[in-house]
Amino acid sequence: MDVALDGKVIVVTGAASGIGEAIARLAGSARPAGLLLVDRDGAGLASAGDWLRAQGIPVLSHIADLGGVSGPRDAAAVALRRFGRIDGLVNAAGLTTRGSFTDGTVEVWDSLFAVNARAPFLLMQAAIADMRRRGAPGAIVNILSMNAHCGLPELAIYAASKGALATLTRNAAHAHMADRIRVNGINLGWVATPAEDRMQAEVLGRGRDWQAKAAAGLPLGRLVTAEEAARLTLFLLSDASVPMSGVTADLEQWVAGAPP
Repeated sequence: MDVALDGKVIVVTGAASGIGEAIARLAGSARPAGLLLVDRDGAGLASAGDWLRAQGIPVLSHIADLGGVSGPRDAAAVALRRFGRIDGLVNAAGLTTRGSFTDGTVEVWDSLFAVNARAPFLLMQAAIADMRRRGAPGAIVNILSMNAHCGLPELAIYAASKGALATLTRNAAHAHMADRIRVNGINLGWVATPAEDRMQAEVLGRGRDWQAKAAAGLPLGRLVTAEEAARLTLFLLSDASVPMSGVTADLEQWVAGAPP
């Protein structure tokens, strides 16, 4: 089975670090015609872009704040200007700000829904419009969360935003199946990314050994890796996964928020 992206133009958000960067790097090894990397972290984008260019991949980095209405639309416009089309889209950018029913605020709600749900919707809207205009097939992969099934108490607002994106994933898949546009999602679990390390060790004060403690209670004795998420994403982007659409795949060992 050839899991490749031959001749395809792919847009990856959240590409400066963690899961998005892992996806961008793996996509770069799959023979794409072009990659647009999107993130608000300019330094991280430069590092990821330089590595890909050194491999001979046509890549463009675009700094964007996806929390605003113009950010997602501008990113799609940049891809169309530079590469002429969008064949694949990965919505990997996201916020994990804590917010429960006891301490959640309107500000946290608005920021999480802006980045985790509205931005993917606008990017999907632009990609689908381009694919339909050209009468061409395409693939979209949304990075969802296991928290959408229930969610930890402190992640109530985050879980709701990812639940919204899961519904949009299925809606787009069925609305545009006849257009040969496939839309799938990955309910990703706990991944040891640099951002998660900062959250757990510094923001939540759980110490530098938080990962070892967390891993000890999991069936595999470790957390899911960004590279594992990237491999599944690449499969769903590629023609190897045709005709899969409207699928939300769980990539984790437990359901966050459910009884043990």
